[in-house]
Amino acid sequence: MNIYVSNLSFNVQDEELRNFFAAYGEVSSAKVITDRETGRSRGFGFVEMENETEARNAIQELDNSSVDGRQIRVSEARPKTEKTFTKSPFKSNNNYDKRSRW
Repeated sequence: MNIYVSNLSFNVQDEELRNFFAAYGEVSSAKVITDRETGRSRGFGFVEMENETEARNAIQELDNSSVDGRQIRVSEARPKTEKTFTKSPFKSNNNYDKRSRW
């Protein structure tokens, strides 16, 4: 199960995130998301746990707990959705119909 963890301290690293969840079962992976340009933490991450029962227990126990002085939020990660751009500022006619002018 993929778990989403938000409101992380900017000091938390991947290994620390892994350790938070390791007390509840086997952690397949743990990744704190960082800014591409600065490399600084963005304050959230993902944890992958194979055993769904252990993962649900970890979510229940760790949600709203305090880590490094911050109250973290823990929930099941939702699948990434496709972004659709229905209104593009570059293709908009701004409600202007060239034909109606003449």
